[in-house]
Amino acid sequence: MTKSRTLILNENALPLTELPVLSGTIGPDVVDVQELYKQTGMFTYDPGFNSTASCSSSITFIDGEAGILLYRGYPIEQLAEKCTFLEVCYLLLNSELPDQQQMQKFEGTITMHTMVHDQLTNFFKGFRRDAHPMAIMVAVVGALSSFYHDALDIKSKEDRDISAIRLIAKVPTIVAMCHKYSTGLPFMYPQNKLSYVENFMRMMLGTPCDDFVPNPVLVKALDRILILHADHEQNASTSTVRLAGSSGANPYACITSGIACLWGAAHGGANEAVLHMLEEIGDVSRIPEYIKKAKDKNDPFRLMGFGHRVYKNYDPRAKLMRATCHEVLTELGLHDDKIFELALELERIALEDEYFISKKLYPNVDFYSGIVLHAFGYSQQHVYRHLCHGPIYRLDLSLG
Repeated sequence: MTKSRTLILNENALPLTELPVLSGTIGPDVVDVQELYKQTGMFTYDPGFNSTASCSSSITFIDGEAGILLYRGYPIEQLAEKCTFLEVCYLLLNSELPDQQQMQKFEGTITMHTMVHDQLTNFFKGFRRDAHPMAIMVAVVGALSSFYHDALDIKSKEDRDISAIRLIAKVPTIVAMCHKYSTGLPFMYPQNKLSYVENFMRMMLGTPCDDFVPNPVLVKALDRILILHADHEQNASTSTVRLAGSSGANPYACITSGIACLWGAAHGGANEAVLHMLEEIGDVSRIPEYIKKAKDKNDPFRLMGFGHRVYKNYDPRAKLMRATCHEVLTELGLHDDKIFELALELERIALEDEYFISKKLYPNVDFYSGIVLHAFGYSQQHVYRHLCHGPIYRLDLSLG
């Protein structure tokens, strides 16, 4: 960012104050308020970072009014259609998309780190079987720092790079172990012959009893979910990771703090909240009742999965996720399932009802991703249908 001009404040009989105004390569200018207290004896007040940037970043850009999301300058629509999740990981970490040789090396490195230390499996025995998967995730990912003493210096770029590789590689394995532990099924270990997403699906959905054959439509859907959630600028979990990192804590501790933040229903747990809401409604005939409750400002009920704090237009990720959702439902023949009938009717109402349109309460990415993850439970006959209650949570890697 570069200094372009100064902003002069003279409110409430304050002395004339000059503050630098900085300009980025894209987006609105920002007022540098670091010297405000020193010059005026006053602080700024901005709960939720509504008008505040906490750092200079070239990773992600969002224009909520226009419905634009860019990763390293690339529109999310292009990346979701043309790239794999690992290509997007490479882009976020290295500022540019990889060529064929770079991608082959990157994929090979990730594949060689997907296993976790065998001693880590002992951690799971200390949890109750009905423990929430996110509770287990917080504990197990945080414990990684006790296994990898060789690269814990967050000030070292080399250590951060090594930690990033390990986290990208091992988190799917740990997520799958959390799910398997909750369902009482045996852990499934990664296979080097499978792609990143195929491995994840096999570890989540497979059992030792059967040969797991990845469904290409579901593989594409999960790959797209991961891409759409790979980063989202200054969101809650990213801000949490950065705050923890500012203390000098090791990378695993920092990412663990982000996972804990991600647990909340207003953040990463939103897709799970969507499914709980659909189960509460129960039947299409009850939708008018709940629509009325949603419109009543005195009623605490809120329709989960509609509207977004940042996007005041249609969330670009939701458009992509909507198409993916219908591809999955068609592939699995689930359009007649009660949960999906409910979801599709709510979607129709939200896109046609003047109340929702005027307030820009469009279906968001969590609405569709929750439906897709629920559908994954039907993809193999031997898989428990309550997979959706231990949904696949994303991880913000704020390493830029």
